[in-house]
Amino acid sequence: MRFRLSALTGFFSLALSAPQANAQADAAKELPAVTVTSEYQGSFKANTVQVGTFRDASPLDVPQTSNVITREVLDAQGANTLFGALRNTAGVTRAQLNGSTFDNIAIRGIFVENRSNYRLNGSLPVVNLLDIPLENKERVEVLKGASSLYYGFVPPSGIVNLVTKRAGKAPVSNLTVSANQHGGANIHADLGRRFGGEQQFGVRVNLLEGREDIGIDNFSGDRSLAAVAFDWRASDKLSFKLDFERYRKNVSEQAAIAVPAAVGGKVTLPGVPDARRNLAGEWQKFDAEASNLLFRADYALNDNWAVLFEAGKARIERERNFSQFQNYNLATGQGTLRIFFNRAQEWENENYRTELSGRLPGQWMTHELALGFATNERSQNPGTSSLADVPQNLYTPLTVAERSPGIASGPNRSTIKDTGWYLFDRISFGEQWQVMLGVRGSRYESVTSSTRYQAKELNPAAALMYKPTHRMSLYGSYLEGVEETGFAPGNRANAGELLPPALSRQTEIGIKAEVAQGILFQAAYFDIKRPSTTVDSGNRFVLNGLAQYQGVELAASGEVTKNLSLIASLLFLEAKQLNAANAATFGKTPDNTPERTASLFAEYRLPTVPGLALSGGIYYVGKRPVNNENQAFVDSYATLSLGARHTTVIGGKRTTFQAVVDNVTDKNYWSTAGNGLLGVGAPRTLKVTAKVEF
Repeated sequence: MRFRLSALTGFFSLALSAPQANAQADAAKELPAVTVTSEYQGSFKANTVQVGTFRDASPLDVPQTSNVITREVLDAQGANTLFGALRNTAGVTRAQLNGSTFDNIAIRGIFVENRSNYRLNGSLPVVNLLDIPLENKERVEVLKGASSLYYGFVPPSGIVNLVTKRAGKAPVSNLTVSANQHGGANIHADLGRRFGGEQQFGVRVNLLEGREDIGIDNFSGDRSLAAVAFDWRASDKLSFKLDFERYRKNVSEQAAIAVPAAVGGKVTLPGVPDARRNLAGEWQKFDAEASNLLFRADYALNDNWAVLFEAGKARIERERNFSQFQNYNLATGQGTLRIFFNRAQEWENENYRTELSGRLPGQWMTHELALGFATNERSQNPGTSSLADVPQNLYTPLTVAERSPGIASGPNRSTIKDTGWYLFDRISFGEQWQVMLGVRGSRYESVTSSTRYQAKELNPAAALMYKPTHRMSLYGSYLEGVEETGFAPGNRANAGELLPPALSRQTEIGIKAEVAQGILFQAAYFDIKRPSTTVDSGNRFVLNGLAQYQGVELAASGEVTKNLSLIASLLFLEAKQLNAANAATFGKTPDNTPERTASLFAEYRLPTVPGLALSGGIYYVGKRPVNNENQAFVDSYATLSLGARHTTVIGGKRTTFQAVVDNVTDKNYWSTAGNGLLGVGAPRTLKVTAKVEF
């Protein structure tokens, strides 16, 4: 679905011409002059978490590391991509791809599975094989570690939850125009209203149309978004929510660079290419469209008990001309660009959940219970694929003439069905002690044209929490998870093969506290053991025993003073493979896993210049091995971002102007590794934005 700018602005004008908007416009003519002050209305700290069994819980009551990137942080940074948001959390790195089309992400060195670990409003597993837009999202959350109790077969990297904007008490009519120095530009309309005799209906609409350019050679494209969030309070006991979003992206895809073959057990990497260099042709498009639909109904049985029902469907259709540069000579740069023509690719997720939750009060012990049943079916049609090899040079790129797909191989369709029930009990002893117990029974089945797996699992979860004050909690937890071990990537001999599911275990101890003016501080030690994968001598993607991830993670977010906000994170990680049967990888660090990551972003609102805020951020990722044998490492890197925004009143309308520069030093660096591929970070980018609140 595509939207022209005239249609988008026409909708915005039509919305403002509604009676309510006219009434507001008339009233505005009679209002006195508005003075913009430096008073800060939002927060870098979230008061609740909206993911898993901890929906609506305070972060202090969650016995796992959780990070929330609020709308205020996203706006202050001008972030509109997943990696742009998640770089504010410890342990997040790009994986395999450099982000020119969508963000492949790993957390704590563990890949975030693209079909199960990304959730919409804590429920629907959306398919992250196309950039998920953030313009209609209120915040992005990460619940790190094993999450199988609520979400079934998922890797213990963590759940990334995207919470949509909804209509609030105050009407919203915002128009935002943004552009970067490379030629990219967007226009975005955000409209929210409540209506009805008792304001029982709410609608939030987001529309976006944009031209894409990220500052690399041979790149062009566009994207669009249409999203609506509807809610209805039918009565004091019954309410409904409906979310629908449809988005599209059609852009050139930057070529990946293959890791050279090892010589004498060592890999020699090429120098980091210029960030603007693209070895692929502009005609090599990534054309994808996604739609997500989620319905939820809540009914209060009485003051202590309620039921919910959720149903949702996510779908992506995609055609792709991906390429990787390989078999090259380090001295001359001469090599081969292998182009993969993928046609008629489809992914579809259907998700259903019903849950009974309630409270059993007692004189000295209180139970908060949740009993639920969920089923998720994921189907994949990888479409047809073919490939072509053309000469290319790393140092002096050649123009890649447009090619047509060759003889295509047939599809290898697959279906995964993950069904389970779960029971969770939070037992409170007074105000200081909590014991959390949970269990999930799962039935898993995966079917491809060549393989079939079935598994039944019963997995426990337990946590103990002590709260010496209402602003501090100490906890210890043990979680078991079951996970899919993944599909073989497209550049492997067994491409598309689904590996069997496996068990992971996690222990964590931590402390959370609210300090200063409103800073949420978190510190945790974690120990995760999970299945490991590798590439064998036949270029097959296979299981490779276990890997262990141990680390200490620190995080802080919120307001230091009324004028200074920050969000910061730090991770010390030790990861190693425990596969004694494979001497080449035993004791080595899993590929693309850094020992250190850190981030710090702060915004200062100048009290002497009302409405003006200055910001800066630094993001660090340590060195990472390019393969499981640790035959080479990409260097560590740090990027710097600077920004300023000023809010004033023009023509009676609150208006914000903003400028953000990412990668201020225009550093060239390897931004990603994994699966035998390397990617280069984005060049320096200046983004300017103007937002008018009608």
